[in-house]
Amino acid sequence: MLASHERPAAQSLTYNSGQTVSPGYEGWEENPDASFNFLFGYMNRNWQEEIDVPVGPDNNIEPGGPDFGQPTHFLPRRNRFVFKVRVPKDWGEKELVWTLTMRGKAEKAYATLRLDSKVDDVVKASETGALGAGTSSPEVRANRPPVIRLDGDRHRTVKAGQPLPLVAWVTDDGVPKRRGQGGVVGSNTRARGSDEFAALFGTRNPAMIPPSRATVGKVVGLHLSWFVYRGAGSVKIDPPQVEVWEDTRTGANSPWAPLWTPPELPADGKWTATAIFNEPGTYVLCARADDGALVADEQVTVTVTR
Repeated sequence: MLASHERPAAQSLTYNSGQTVSPGYEGWEENPDASFNFLFGYMNRNWQEEIDVPVGPDNNIEPGGPDFGQPTHFLPRRNRFVFKVRVPKDWGEKELVWTLTMRGKAEKAYATLRLDSKVDDVVKASETGALGAGTSSPEVRANRPPVIRLDGDRHRTVKAGQPLPLVAWVTDDGVPKRRGQGGVVGSNTRARGSDEFAALFGTRNPAMIPPSRATVGKVVGLHLSWFVYRGAGSVKIDPPQVEVWEDTRTGANSPWAPLWTPPELPADGKWTATAIFNEPGTYVLCARADDGALVADEQVTVTVTR
């Protein structure tokens, strides 16, 4: 008989801090001019710690780098389709390699034009959790990313502690239709066994009903979020923003969290916020418009002085 005092498997452990970040190659897409985009994301193994790794020996993309616009500020957990690198149509069988080194460990993501790595918008929506497995429809295939426009210059200067107004205008095609918790496109919106659960325990409170899918799912609904893409100092953005990383904890302000509902849309499509930087330096803020399935990003570079 085997003893039961086995150490838990590494994949079952979770950490708030102290772990590393793995770069990830998400796949490639073809552009109208026959060039290609390599799509990258990452996995921060921490649930709370946000890690900064400046471009250089510890955060580089080669050949041709080290800077191809990759993030230097890494949010917790899984972040998919974070940035893209455009390569020419004659790229062929070469590799583009993103290397991240932290806490003495180097990890790499290898991008190639392998056929099985090709992605389209349906694949993106499925990978981020907006679609049920194998789901497709004319509506899903017709979906286009939101359109985002920022007010003001793309390069701004502000003093530390001084509020910086952030204004974004967002329009969308209304696809996919706005849904609440459990409204993953193509999934069964009623949890399996929820009727039996209600009969046994006398409740239809959604907080008490088992989830409708075992894998990570994403609530569908247009929203906009600002987040730090580059810069190591503390930044406070108000109002609190919807998280752009896969926070699956109950009560989190995240489309991947149980019971989360999308925010009310501004009638004029104008989203406003303010950012306060505590320390001088150069930062890149990213505004992400997300319809639940596809996203559009715009960035602002901010120089913070004393």
